[in-house]
Amino acid sequence: MTRVSQPLDRVEVIFDDDNLVANAGLVLPATLAGRLELEPLIDDTVRLDGRVGGARPGRKVLTLVNSILAGGSHIDHADVLRAGATAAVLGHRVMAPSTLGTFLRSFTFGHVRQLEAVNGHALERAWTAGVGPDAGELVIDLDSTICEVAGHRKQGAAFGYTKVLGYHPILATRADTGEIIHARMRKGSANTQRGARRFIDELIARTRRAGACGQLTMRMDSGFWSKATITALNRLDVRFTMAVRCGFKAVAAAIETIDENSWIEIAYPDGGIAQVAETTYTTGQHSLRLVVRRTRLVGRAQQRLWPDWRHHAFLTDLVGDVVDVDRFHRQHATIELAIRDLKEGAGLEHVPSGRFHANSAWLQCAVLAHNLIRWTAVLGEVRVDDQLVVARSIRTRLLCLPARLVNRSGRPTLRMPTNWPWAKEFDTALNALRDLTPATG
Repeated sequence: MTRVSQPLDRVEVIFDDDNLVANAGLVLPATLAGRLELEPLIDDTVRLDGRVGGARPGRKVLTLVNSILAGGSHIDHADVLRAGATAAVLGHRVMAPSTLGTFLRSFTFGHVRQLEAVNGHALERAWTAGVGPDAGELVIDLDSTICEVAGHRKQGAAFGYTKVLGYHPILATRADTGEIIHARMRKGSANTQRGARRFIDELIARTRRAGACGQLTMRMDSGFWSKATITALNRLDVRFTMAVRCGFKAVAAAIETIDENSWIEIAYPDGGIAQVAETTYTTGQHSLRLVVRRTRLVGRAQQRLWPDWRHHAFLTDLVGDVVDVDRFHRQHATIELAIRDLKEGAGLEHVPSGRFHANSAWLQCAVLAHNLIRWTAVLGEVRVDDQLVVARSIRTRLLCLPARLVNRSGRPTLRMPTNWPWAKEFDTALNALRDLTPATG
């Protein structure tokens, strides 16, 4: 009997083609990075002069970013960009992983802030190029997440309220696109509110500089609930919805004042019911709407386990029908999709260094990669029906496809696979990105 695997056993493997490109689709975000003038922007903003590994930060940051775009989650994964002719589609010199590790370890707190500023300026340039919001309302979601690590040699990693060893970065995303507008690494022991007020001040300033001229609205969970945060949002003229803890005595007492006839039933999955109502809650000098949603399971077996109503409440200064306001606040959950995509699609499932500031710089590189994927899809006119962009889908369809770099009549040409399912989308994106005016042009 002939073995099924015999034809495969006859295939010989040789790694000897200097003209192959493993991730030829990187030419798309590389083209956009060139139009946004990212390398000179990084060189001008991140000043690591005199520090070991600090020279030419632009090409080093972009090497890390392109490695992440290709699916890399470790510094060593940057070696994939040095194979074959891959460097020819990137527009910058590719640096070795050992050089990149030294580069990341050269960062201090101040240099990380400079890299944060790079992301802010890149946001301004991308929004000016056509990704920015219109003059209407812009919704921003604020949240924190846990970046889990293994071992005890990660500087700044600690056990927080989740009892997981890791870091605790704070993130702000644009609700309609999933872009990360601002991000900051924090130690694992940091509570959710640590640095939140300063972060919000910087976030709003960055958003305004980037070109958002309409009303800003922020949504956040109960970890950010504080009088100081409410005061800051009022000072900045930002509307908000802010979850509160129903176990807090004053909140529980306010919920008890709601008349039973005031509850309005809303749609809920089979097997349960949900109702919303509102009352007023005073915190400090602020008297705000307290919108409450209560849910209960109606199945006989479930009722024995959870016989009482479960309450979920949030404070807001928004006006409008209570059902609509509740529905709007529940959409805050979409930030979890952006955070998941940052972790699974843009390199933050792993923080590679033992040094805290190196990992802070890695976060900023991951944020830039995360945003470049979205800007490439939007400016490349391949975003589907205003849906949130998923990095893994863009990587599979447009970025990680093989090609051979050849010379045709004196012009470098990428020969890509015949019958590629997304060839039309690729051509559309490349032509649209090449038509962009350079940021400094």
